[in-house]
Amino acid sequence: MTTQNAPVGGTGAVRVRFAPSPTGPLHIGGVRTALYNYLFARQTGGTMILRIEDTDQSRFVPGAENYILQALKWVGIELDEGQGTDGDDGPGPHAPYRQSERKAMYRQYAGQLIAGGKAYYAFDTPEQLDAMRLQLEGQGTAFQYNAITRQKLNNSLTLPQEGVAAKIAAGEPYVIRLKVPAKEEIRLNDLIRGWVHVHSSQIDDKVLMKSDGMPTYHLANVVDDHLMGITHVIRGEEWLPSAPLHVLLYRYLGWESTMPQFAHLPLLLKPDGNGKLSKRDADLGGFPVFPLQWTDPESGTVARGFREEGYLPDAMVNFLAFLGWNPGTEQELFSMEELIQAFSFERISKSGAKFDIQKAQWFNQQYLRQQPDEALAAYLLPALEAKGIGITPQKAVGIARLMKDRVTFPQEMLTGTEFLFTPPAGYDPAVIPSKWTPEVAAVLAAYKDELPSVENFNAETAKALLHSIAERQGVKTGKVMQPLRVVLTGGTVGPDLMLSMELMGTEEVAGRLETAINQLA
Repeated sequence: MTTQNAPVGGTGAVRVRFAPSPTGPLHIGGVRTALYNYLFARQTGGTMILRIEDTDQSRFVPGAENYILQALKWVGIELDEGQGTDGDDGPGPHAPYRQSERKAMYRQYAGQLIAGGKAYYAFDTPEQLDAMRLQLEGQGTAFQYNAITRQKLNNSLTLPQEGVAAKIAAGEPYVIRLKVPAKEEIRLNDLIRGWVHVHSSQIDDKVLMKSDGMPTYHLANVVDDHLMGITHVIRGEEWLPSAPLHVLLYRYLGWESTMPQFAHLPLLLKPDGNGKLSKRDADLGGFPVFPLQWTDPESGTVARGFREEGYLPDAMVNFLAFLGWNPGTEQELFSMEELIQAFSFERISKSGAKFDIQKAQWFNQQYLRQQPDEALAAYLLPALEAKGIGITPQKAVGIARLMKDRVTFPQEMLTGTEFLFTPPAGYDPAVIPSKWTPEVAAVLAAYKDELPSVENFNAETAKALLHSIAERQGVKTGKVMQPLRVVLTGGTVGPDLMLSMELMGTEEVAGRLETAINQLA
């Protein structure tokens, strides 16, 4: 396979589709594919379609389709047409959008290919195929069902016409295979990779209709893309080897002039760049590979999700957009609308993109800091209630303001603020013996006594009072700050102390100071 640069083109209204299979949870790479389709559709004023490709019923997993819909909704991908949309006219003009519900239609087109001499019936049993495979391997040749081997196998190209009819009438199992030409160069113009050239000798006679009457991906995909008016097929690099086969199908069905343009996205690689990212790699790296948590309906095994780990949807969108694409500028933080405006196929890389989880965490930090305090408080209230801690929404907002510049995930705001609800059980022994001096104790005792008289107690008034008392007693405030933090929180590091005191309130601060003064006297 060879490639060279190709221009971006296309005419008419843009129609793109995301077409996942409901075989389990949607991989994060699938979310990126959906995102790129969505960005292009919105940029061009086009249509975003969801089609469920469930022709392989043996791999169908209950709940997977709903999971796909929820994952797309979580990251903000809005569907215009297809499965999961219910407008006034239903899901759209090309319903149904599940391939399993379009089964009868595919046979019509398989029959058209057979009638045109572009496909054929194959009656080979698994045993016959295994025997041919072993024979060729014994000769040092890999088995491929193609223009050479098809002549030695059990199909409608080698059997008499009446024999074929008799087998079909008798209900003998068969598949329908594409008749790939023996000596032909097939070209396709990929928007990312340029012109792709493949010799037909590299393509085998793929099965188009299985013995159970269901189409394979290849036939159903091409038929549906044509009937649904898809103008651009944006999908993962793993489908690039199948693209020449699809070009042949468009040609043989008489649709080559309206064939969609292809764009094959680069692979998502392991963090070290050595191979395709898998769930096992993610488990070893301690991070999710699915957008949402997934519970296997058979085993009950729970797989981690980015949402449940505390990643914000806007952060995930920005992170995923940069996995294989860049804007050509120094800007890193993009809203969805900015991504829509900036997106282009020219800026998508041909090479794979390393899945850098530290970068994902960085994006999450940036977006978390941009969140309104009230929005972050919504994460805190239920978590605190689950621990039996009831606080006012106003205090939850204050905790969010205190912590959001110090954390990567919303749930960390809670683990870093236990001291706000529970007085310290002890004091840091590395600090108290050397820092808790009589002059410090005197300043804090006066501070405790004067706190109740402070009007509008907040971080600023708390700090002003402390400075005033320390100055009156001739003690530098710096000598007081660390002991004060230790007796109020139990440790030497943490969020802004004055803001923490504001959230505790005068009564709690005074009570903790009194306890410390009595214990350390």
